[in-house]
Amino acid sequence: MIKSLSIPERQSILAIVLLFLAISAAMAGLADRGVMSTHGLMAFGILVLLGFYIAGSFYGPDKSKVSKSRYYDDPTLAGVFLSLFWAIIGMGVGVWVAALLYWPDMAEGISWLSFGRIRPGHTTGIIFGFGGNALIATSFHVVQRTTRARLADNVSPWLILLGYNIFCLWAVTGYLMGSTQSKEYAEAEWYADMLLVLVWVGYFVLYIRTLARRNEPHIYVANWYYLAFILVVAILHIVNNLAVPVRLTSAESFPVWAGVQDAMVQWWYGHNAVAFFLTAGFLGMLYYFLPIRSGRPIWSYRLSIVSFWGIVFFYIWVGSHHLHYTALPYWAQTLGMTFSVMLLVPSWASAGNALLTLNGAWHKVRDDATLRFMFVAAVFYGLSTFEGSFLAIRPVNSLSHYTDWTVGHVHSGTLGWVAMIVFGAIYTIIPQLTGRKEMIWPRAVEWHFWLAVAGTLIYVVAMWNAGITQGLMWRAYDENGALSYSFIESVKAMAPYYLLRTIGGALFLAGAVLCVLNCRQTMKNAQGEATDRPLVAPVGTVEA
Repeated sequence: MIKSLSIPERQSILAIVLLFLAISAAMAGLADRGVMSTHGLMAFGILVLLGFYIAGSFYGPDKSKVSKSRYYDDPTLAGVFLSLFWAIIGMGVGVWVAALLYWPDMAEGISWLSFGRIRPGHTTGIIFGFGGNALIATSFHVVQRTTRARLADNVSPWLILLGYNIFCLWAVTGYLMGSTQSKEYAEAEWYADMLLVLVWVGYFVLYIRTLARRNEPHIYVANWYYLAFILVVAILHIVNNLAVPVRLTSAESFPVWAGVQDAMVQWWYGHNAVAFFLTAGFLGMLYYFLPIRSGRPIWSYRLSIVSFWGIVFFYIWVGSHHLHYTALPYWAQTLGMTFSVMLLVPSWASAGNALLTLNGAWHKVRDDATLRFMFVAAVFYGLSTFEGSFLAIRPVNSLSHYTDWTVGHVHSGTLGWVAMIVFGAIYTIIPQLTGRKEMIWPRAVEWHFWLAVAGTLIYVVAMWNAGITQGLMWRAYDENGALSYSFIESVKAMAPYYLLRTIGGALFLAGAVLCVLNCRQTMKNAQGEATDRPLVAPVGTVEA
């Protein structure tokens, strides 16, 4: 795909790759033997291969005279396949983690396959690898179509994808080697955090530049959600991950936050990662691809704007509901609980808006598995947001928190909402960019849909039952006021639920594998250029 660039653009990318090649070589050679040195070697190997590939592409044709009146979709396709790569890795690790809870002796004596190291690798691989690459890829696609303008430049998208995926690789492998900052969703080393900041600033600048050169006077609402996702995630990441390195040649660092302040900042970050990474960005995806696939306009555009501002304002306050019954001041806990309940209004406004958009298109939902992915995503978004507000209420939280009910809630959102809308978007993008009317194996899309739905329901229902059982066993007392069950008894009671969890995850993984094979075969049998409406050339430009 680099060969679609002009020779000067390839030279620019090669120069930046060589710069980071020198930095990675310094990391590998000067750092203390350990995680940082290993990460330097990883980056060095990747960049050497990439450098040779780019240098070899100089013998290809110069594309500088190719018309700029077409959308630039190569980074979108690359992002889609990187997302699917991380999906298989992350979901495969997730199935392993689930199996470890039922067969705990499987990793005996192998530290890097233990639950404590593998589990954060699973969450990072899915949230940032699978979800993050899908958001970047679809945002490139959506911002061009809704502005009718080509991406602001051809170099930045590749550097964003390269830097972001090196960050994901560093984070996941760091966990396997036992390196962590002990923070939920944000545990990478300080130098990986700095790389992500550089990448994210470049991403934000590219998005703003593309919006600024738009040929449509109106900024469509999907771009509002994508822009909120990009901007707020940057703020969250910087504040939560503030740390002072022990020395520049070591991966170790001292956190700035400590004690109850660290807990508050952590959950301000943690729940707003859910808000702006796992919600706002994917709502941008929903607001573009659902109308496109259904052939229906958004039911209420005004409601989508009201919902946007409600979500942006309410979500930022809700993180403290994770800290009920802790040392956090009572008023702060209550504030988080109150805003969590109020958040249900804008959340259901978006879910309802999506479902009402399908009025007049229910026959398409019946016949089109891709649209069905989006329909199920909207349903699970509504269910998950209701459940989130419900679980934030202090008496309910006392039963549910620290149990597998929370795990079920998280996966109803990630499997039922996030993954479903991603797969729906992918099954819309791939045929469109390959000149086809549909995926090459439409029956495989049907199979994927039912595997995903069955896997999600088995997983989530099992975890709901497991969590409620745990909560009730932990608070059961006998006539003498003593606990009726020991902790180990509550663990043993989880066995059938953990087996079902593993089965549900395996079914979902099988569907993802089908998706990868289907996308690969569809790309191999491309029938031409993208089939969407043409780009409007900016005034004053001359088409080649």
